[in-house]
Amino acid sequence: MSTSSLTGVTHMEFKRVGTTVYGFAVTANGAVLKLTETITTVNSISSSVPADFKLDQNFPNPFNPATTINFSIPNSSKVNLKIYNSLGKEVTTLVDEFLNAGSYSTEFKASSDLTSGIYFYTITAGNFTDTKKLMLLK
Repeated sequence: MSTSSLTGVTHMEFKRVGTTVYGFAVTANGAVLKLTETITTVNSISSSVPADFKLDQNFPNPFNPATTINFSIPNSSKVNLKIYNSLGKEVTTLVDEFLNAGSYSTEFKASSDLTSGIYFYTITAGNFTDTKKLMLLK
């Protein structure tokens, strides 16, 4: 959070609940500023090097409001993991970074503006691409 345009910030506090970060800043004149940001993280779930590229089925599926997606890459590469709606429009990018070989896990938390239905998630890592289906039930 940038405070360059704020003056007299006397206190800042951040709290993470699941994939949401809440930030509060208090100024000398008593103003309270609030920040809410949804984050996604990529967690390494194994230090062993997998033999093949793999995209697992999300769980739980169907889900509401969050689901976990696991994937494995046998060598270091640029990884993109994106969610698309049934019309092929990108909904969000979960992973867009260079990762070392290993097995990973990330969480997709559906925003309140997404409706119930079928969505797709696609991973691209090196020359590997795979797509799987997930279902949001509200």
